[in-house]
Amino acid sequence: MTTIRTPADEAEARAVQDELRRLVVLDEAGPAAGTGLVTGVDVAYDDERDIVAAAAVVLDAATLDVVDRATAVGRVAFPYVPGLLAFREIPTVLAALDALTSEPGLVVCDGYGRAHPRRFGLASHLGVLTGLPVIGVAKNPFTFSYERPADRRGDFSPLLADDGEEVGRALRTQDGVKPVFVSVGHRTDLDTACAHTLRLARDFRVPETTRQADTLCRQALRDAVEGTRGK
Repeated sequence: MTTIRTPADEAEARAVQDELRRLVVLDEAGPAAGTGLVTGVDVAYDDERDIVAAAAVVLDAATLDVVDRATAVGRVAFPYVPGLLAFREIPTVLAALDALTSEPGLVVCDGYGRAHPRRFGLASHLGVLTGLPVIGVAKNPFTFSYERPADRRGDFSPLLADDGEEVGRALRTQDGVKPVFVSVGHRTDLDTACAHTLRLARDFRVPETTRQADTLCRQALRDAVEGTRGK
């Protein structure tokens, strides 16, 4: 089982990010869209009880059929700090991934990779710790700017940092629907990440991996909270 030590404070967390960021692999294309397996991960919180539930759902990349699924429940061990959310989520996400009976293939996070102030969001962090190819597909652009992409499915515009670096793309997954924000995490490139996102967002704005993992982690959280009430 992959483990992670919770930093003692924000300074240590940023130091960990700086150390691990050097291990991100950016010169691999990653698995081709529509091939192999692809896994969505997501988390849900009960802040009152400091409970976090994570889900990992494996899909056949060609058919989007569910192949495997797993959940894990833990305690929130790090405070909410923008830019450091991975430290709240990753321990339980790793536990959910470890509970799978199939290989994850490419992993899709509901969050960021390079599109992060320190260029090391959840998708990058998770990729370095597991060695898996990982991409981030977020619903909002965080702190970066972009021009509105054209309105047809597949249209995109670059997501830009203040220095002009392209850290991701605003990608239209359905005609006339708000874009999602795609970034590389680890062992993929941006073209491949966008191709996967379009294949996975066949029917809805967000990838099917995210939809499935979101539903499952919310149910796991409800079950965990009900369990605490019964004690």
